[in-house]
Amino acid sequence: MKTISLIGSTGSIGRQVCNVVRRHSEKFTIESIVANASSEAFLSQVREFKPKYAALVDVEEGKKIAGEIPDGVRFAYGEEAALAAVEYGETAFIAATGFAGLAYSLKAVACGKDVALANKETLVCGGELVMNKIKGAGIRLMPVDSEHSALWQALSFRTDAPFSRLIITASGGPFYGWDTTRLQGVTPASALKHPTWQMGAKITIDSATLLNKGFEVIEAKWLYNTTLDKIHTVVQPESIIHSMVEFADGGVLAQMSYPSMELPIQLALTYPNRFDCGLKPLDFAALGAIRFLPLERKAFPCFDLALTAAEKGDNYPCALNGAGEVAVRAFLEENIAFTEIAEIIAAALDKTERMQTESYAILKETDAQARAYAKEAVEKFTKAGK
Repeated sequence: MKTISLIGSTGSIGRQVCNVVRRHSEKFTIESIVANASSEAFLSQVREFKPKYAALVDVEEGKKIAGEIPDGVRFAYGEEAALAAVEYGETAFIAATGFAGLAYSLKAVACGKDVALANKETLVCGGELVMNKIKGAGIRLMPVDSEHSALWQALSFRTDAPFSRLIITASGGPFYGWDTTRLQGVTPASALKHPTWQMGAKITIDSATLLNKGFEVIEAKWLYNTTLDKIHTVVQPESIIHSMVEFADGGVLAQMSYPSMELPIQLALTYPNRFDCGLKPLDFAALGAIRFLPLERKAFPCFDLALTAAEKGDNYPCALNGAGEVAVRAFLEENIAFTEIAEIIAAALDKTERMQTESYAILKETDAQARAYAKEAVEKFTKAGK
């Protein structure tokens, strides 16, 4: 029986982790559980899984449900209380979204826990810091992102296996091939209609701008200890091939399946063993053409900004993420246009001062400054729009 601390239980990934635990209740148990502010959904999960410890980040929401927690479950609320949940269980499943996920990942490493990582920001913002702490710690880091899980599988569940190229695939999102004029009219509702994946709002918008694909390049750099020139991207619109690895002899291994996050989620918990995850087998005769299209860097400004930040290194990817979170929220709230997301991120990066990322405190400072710069830019765009 593998025991899990589930961080970010009410989000898209967290709910699917719960599905995996239900499907294989004889293999997994949730020992601690954390959510941000979705108190009713969180309370339902606590009642179902009855963990030893449960925590809600939002203090006011936590107070509302404190009297409804089942007997035998220790409950607390607030940021420190949520971090304490990582102390439970053998494996920390980090499904929290945003920069906040980095603190949970660092806490898990400090506690000597294996980490199933579904939080992009951990490696985008703190890749150097996190990977340095993992070295020699005797813990395992299992990638959950579908692309990185695909690479991990092709590399025989190793992050240190030799390769010639990592080839990360992208669906291209709903607006592949659109020109700037068409993109200016994109609404939040249309951007949230991803052609092949069902995800949370933030990652869905990042997929539409291709910022998410830039994040994945940065993640791959740290996860597989490689250089940017060995990481390539290509559009695979059907989302059947989730990524590929090319080896020295010219051979390429690809991981294929219908789009589903439950496969990489479950595999992070069961590898090297594989069990049924409710995924329909591929019907190759019905698939038709599987296409590969170019992912042109300059055609997607957010993707270009991500690669530029990766090339600059140090704290620039952290600033990229902080500014991106602010810009996407402003777009979802209809305060800026879709095309202005990239402009706001660019404005924040222009003001960012280089700092080495040897501590969490520096990353937190960078994140706060980038958000402040981005909010200033949002205000300017909002006033200009009026």
